Amino acid sequence: MSITLTGTVERRDIGTGAWALVTEEGVTYEILRGADKDLLKVGQKAKVTGQVREDVMTIAMIGPVLEVKSFEITSSD
Repeated sequence: MSITLTGTVERRDIGTGAWALVTEEGVTYEILRGADKDLLKVGQKAKVTGQVREDVMTIAMIGPVLEVKSFEITSSD
């Protein structure tokens, strides 16, 4: 099932490092490795469409794993 979220991209220093999308509601999603590098910029705000992958586990375990299908940059700090 596809979901669309708006939030801020963050880098977490856990293990080898992890990228996260923190929504406006304060929910943290871990961005699945392999996401477009244009999305992965600290402080960048984006509208992301993707799928929550319940079949994937990560070392960081900072929240549900989000496989990004598409995104739109809304602003950056």
